[in-house]
Amino acid sequence: MMRLLRLLVLALVMAFPLHAVQPDEVLPDPALESRARAISQDLRCPVCQGETIDESNAPISRDLRLAVRERLLSGDSDTEVVDYIVRHFGEFVLFRPRASGSNLILWLAGPLLLLVALAGALVYLRGRARASESAPVALTSEEQARLRDILDR
Repeated sequence: MMRLLRLLVLALVMAFPLHAVQPDEVLPDPALESRARAISQDLRCPVCQGETIDESNAPISRDLRLAVRERLLSGDSDTEVVDYIVRHFGEFVLFRPRASGSNLILWLAGPLLLLVALAGALVYLRGRARASESAPVALTSEEQARLRDILDR
């Protein structure tokens, strides 16, 4: 029974994301801290690349978390904080890149390729349907004679 309880507790702990935010980083104002956490969830760790700065233990992520909190304390809006981080680290740090500039090509490439593929499939299927609708070609007299010869063997 005790082993089952341990497994249950372990499963519950694994279900919740772990945050690397240190106690000394937490802001005293719960509203600002909530905003900082929301912003941190959208920023990628430059070292880990697969984790948010909120989840990463890398020193650069700690610096980014502190920078986000400093900007919030100075009165910046969420957009201004993200713009500040992007100015210093580039759009690479955004988990959801903006649909503007050169990123617009990437945002539009997927839907455009889907339309091209659908058009190609439509052309292929129509051509195939036309080919199957055509009447079967009758055998020439030579082909009929050869077929009878093969079947008579």
